[in-house]
Amino acid sequence: MSPVIVCLLILAAICVVTWVLSLITNEYSWVDRIWSLVPVAYVWVYAGAAGLADVRLDVMAALITLWGARLTFNFARKGGYAPGGEDYRWALLRSRIKGWQWFLFNLFFIVIYQNILLFLITLPAWTAFQHQSPFTVLDVVATIVFLAFLIGETIADQQQWDFHRWKAAEIAEGRQPSQRFLDSGLFRFSRHPNFFFEQAQWWVVFFFGTIAAASVLQWTVIGAVLLTVLFIGSTIFTESITRTRYPEYADYQATTSPIVPWFPRRPAREATTP
Repeated sequence: MSPVIVCLLILAAICVVTWVLSLITNEYSWVDRIWSLVPVAYVWVYAGAAGLADVRLDVMAALITLWGARLTFNFARKGGYAPGGEDYRWALLRSRIKGWQWFLFNLFFIVIYQNILLFLITLPAWTAFQHQSPFTVLDVVATIVFLAFLIGETIADQQQWDFHRWKAAEIAEGRQPSQRFLDSGLFRFSRHPNFFFEQAQWWVVFFFGTIAAASVLQWTVIGAVLLTVLFIGSTIFTESITRTRYPEYADYQATTSPIVPWFPRRPAREATTP
């Protein structure tokens, strides 16, 4: 059986399972809980179909396994797998979208669309399977770049974890935290460096496919594109919530790049001062 058909069967099964679990538990983070696991399975299906004999596919599978292990660890330590560990944004959306509209939103966006997206971002492995060829210098470069982005996301998530632990400790001691959101470290150069590194890794996965096919004109870019669009929408929504909690966040937005790391801009009042 073709590996892409196997992956489509896995996709269909996971859609059913995550949808049923959302109805039974009345929690809507089940796709979040499998987000770091399913792409790993998909890519190993392609690598296995090649008999684990194609170096490029094996490297892609190994890299995505590292990606999945890191993301799973970070999600678990934040309580994502615990009962009640639903993403707070779903609860907020649920308060705005009622009844049958929420039922359809859950089915078509949370479950079906996001699961299809997880299938699409791994399709460059299908391209690599169809164009099996020797591992090249470009593959080595792509591997190094992927690992650099993986390290960057690990650092960003650790900085965020350390900040929230410090903030929680301050509140537990009855003190008002001197800083209400993180704007130092990597977050000095991007409001969401972890988002940037996450997307960048999947663009590298796409380029592995283009190296195999010897052409950048591959329709499998749709996965990386749709993932980027999803993150842009998620960033806008998340920041709208943050601004309502912390009015001073607007100043941070005015000086700091939203996603792509870049040097901070001076506040407008400083830029206009002689």
